[in-house]
Amino acid sequence: MFSGIIESMARVVAIEHDQDNVHLTLTCPFVEELSIDQSIAHNGVCLTVVAIDHSATTESSVAAKDYGQCPKADGQSTYTVTAMRETLERSNLGLLRVGDEVNVERSMLMNGRLDGHIVQGHVDQTAVCIAVEDQQGSHQYTFKYESTKEMIKHGYFTVDKGSVTVNGVSLTVCRPTEDTFQVCIIPYTFDHTNFHAIKEGTVVNIEFDIIGKYIARMHELQN
Repeated sequence: MFSGIIESMARVVAIEHDQDNVHLTLTCPFVEELSIDQSIAHNGVCLTVVAIDHSATTESSVAAKDYGQCPKADGQSTYTVTAMRETLERSNLGLLRVGDEVNVERSMLMNGRLDGHIVQGHVDQTAVCIAVEDQQGSHQYTFKYESTKEMIKHGYFTVDKGSVTVNGVSLTVCRPTEDTFQVCIIPYTFDHTNFHAIKEGTVVNIEFDIIGKYIARMHELQN
């Protein structure tokens, strides 16, 4: 369970394909605090840490260049997570390249404040950015996503002033239509997440509000 408040950005340093799975190796400021089997949201996708490497050296950085990987800074540790085919089909993780920035958040502590909203880390689908507008420091983004009557019946929709998760960031919906919505990003969020890299045509992960999904399901069962 997550809150949608991004802790940091991780950088992809290696990508390995294994049949239908993709193994992503990344580095971020809190690698030293991680443990195997820990859950981390990557662009809103909950993935499990399967390996941690604290042996980064100058030699390993040089070797990385020979394999088309992004060289790590001296002494910088990395961790690895695995994305399965189902995850790749529903998210933008399959589009990641070495050097890309990823929004990361560790699972929520239950003894603290819920600053965002309830985020499961189960991405529903992707959306495409169709417009970015600079509003004197803040930025307004418009996203378009696939929408059908069947998807709406399952709670895959947005409501005005409701919550939505975009690349793992908890945001408030503005001016939703049947298949689009807008969000406004303050300067801090723009600078400290990968929203600064989102432009027209960028594919993002979206997770709709779980409460809305439950209400939609209850309504479906009662009819």
